[in-house]
This record gives sequence, structure tokens and C-alpha cells, in this order.
Amino acid sequence: MATVDLTVRGAGIFGLATAWTALKRGANVRVIDPNGAGSGASGGIVGALQPHTPDVWNEKKQFQLDALLMAPDFWHEIEATSGISTGFAKAGRLQPLAGEREVVMARARSKGAAEFWGNAAIWEVIEADAAGDWRPPSDTGLYIHDTLSALIHPRRACASLTAAIKARGGEVTTQGDDDGAILWATGWKGLGDLNTAFGKLMGTGVKGQAALLHHEAAGRSQIFAGGIHFVPHQDGTVAIGSTSEREFSDPHSTDQMLDDVVRRAMELMPVLKGARIVERWAGVRPRAKSRAPLLGAWPDRTDHFVANGGFKIGFGVAPMVAQTMCDLILDGKDAIPDGFRLTA
Repeated sequence: MATVDLTVRGAGIFGLATAWTALKRGANVRVIDPNGAGSGASGGIVGALQPHTPDVWNEKKQFQLDALLMAPDFWHEIEATSGISTGFAKAGRLQPLAGEREVVMARARSKGAAEFWGNAAIWEVIEADAAGDWRPPSDTGLYIHDTLSALIHPRRACASLTAAIKARGGEVTTQGDDDGAILWATGWKGLGDLNTAFGKLMGTGVKGQAALLHHEAAGRSQIFAGGIHFVPHQDGTVAIGSTSEREFSDPHSTDQMLDDVVRRAMELMPVLKGARIVERWAGVRPRAKSRAPLLGAWPDRTDHFVANGGFKIGFGVAPMVAQTMCDLILDGKDAIPDGFRLTA
């Protein structure tokens, strides 16, 4: 008889979040990762939880909306259980508008937000004075402001989840046996295994580089400008990033590409000029071919399941990924959106 109901292979955000949700449902859970919890892309430093634009609605956007609405209760319960801050804050986001075309599009999307987000959050166009002094320049003097975006400190969130799982009686270990159902949440290298098993491209890894600056901006909105994320963490740092590199030789090295991101970030936000760089980080994020997460039962492997491919949106969708996978694994309920479905 199995001593564990669910074995999770991979202690990144999808694996840890699913393990936590399964424990809450009464399952016995073991998480195994030979490199330790949060050792891959989920142990990064940026943590921008952002919605897709509220127009041309589809199941992916609905899934993400549901996850972002779940996030406050999800992360606050984890913090209460572990006693460790995740850095979660529903801080909103600012985006400068470069020209009239962008302004017209942004105003149209505010109507989409009213329709699809309802009263849950706002997407609006605001003037510079309303944006406050924590803002990049805008050629039009206008900005998109949304209240659905949130932020988190990925590395601390993984540490908090790990402690919460252990506090609830679950295991998080670097080695162990596979008992019960098995969930493969093994990141970009796991996508390589899927490529081999399926005989076709299911996904690949995309390297990202980011930096953490010493600058106090806690409580301010995150910013997306010039292709760069600015995430003001609650610990007196600001994360900036990141690059997207399809080709790379060293997954963990930082180089001139990050130097360029830091330079451009300080040009966009002069308040950051001269800020000390606390950390330079690089890691590889799992990108499914469809850019949507890959979820579902592993064909031809009884009681094996997959949750992978959370490229750029992993922390944002994690609460819904965890719920969906637990519905499938523990209850036999398949509520996976068609666009996320793992198929041979």
C-alpha cells in the first residue's frame, strides 16, 4: 500500500502549489527535487503577476483572471501557516502610453475590463499627476493603470510554500520514492523529457536575466515600460528584468545583456540611477510551444500527470493550476482548458 497519495517531482511553483492544495484536501504528499525547492526559474527575483489585456477574451485569459483573484487568499494563508512572508502585494501596475494609437487601444480595453473583469479590478487611462512620482516618462503624458496586477518575491514565496507544506505534514525532500500518483512539474528540463517521449516539440527553455537593486519603493505599483519590468519589493529592493534568450550556453551566467537592461532601466527611471545592485540573477524558464501551461494526464503512463510550461505567468496562474491538477488527480474531474491540454 502506498504511503503517499501524491508524489510531486519538481519543487518549483507548479509543484509546490499543487502539493499545498493537495494537502489541504487531505492527501498525503511528498515533493522531491534533487536540487532543492525553488532551485530553478521559480527561485528568481522579479515576480510580476500581470493579467493579459482585457480584450479578445478566451479561456486562457479567464483562467488567469480566476487565478489572480484567488491569489490574495492563497498567499496569505500560506504566509499564516509558514510564518514567512511571500512578498505578495496587490500593488497594481503602470504602463506609459507612447502614442495616440496606444491611447485609443488602451481606452477600448478599459471597456473590455468592465465587461470581463467586472467589479473585480479596473483598467483605466490616467494622467501623469494621477500616476504620482513613481513613474517612467510618457510621450503622451498618459498611462495605463490596472488594479488586477500584483507582485510577489518568487524565491521567498517558494520558501514560504515549502515551510507551509512541512507544517501541514507534507514532505519536501531531495530524494525519495515515487508513491501514489506522480505529478511531473520539472521545468524546462522536463519539457525536454516530454519532447523525447512525444517525439515532437512540446516546449523548450528560455533564459532570462534580471537584477535586484537596493532602492526603497515598497507599496508602489509595479511598472512595465520599454519592455522592462520594475517590481518594488517590500524589503527595500526593486527587481528589474528580464531578457528572453532562446539560445544560451550557460543557464546561470549573467553578461552584457543584463548590463544593457540595467542601463535602460535607469534611463527610464532616473530615480534608480546609482542604486546598488544587490544581485544579478539568471535562470531558464519553461516555455511550452503554445506559450500556455501544459496540464494533464501523461498518455500511456497510468497515474502520471504533468504540470509544466509556466513561462512568465507561472506565479500568476499557480493557484488555478494547483486547483485544476488536484481536481484531476484526486477527484477525477477534468476541468483543464483545451488550450492547456497535454496531448500526444
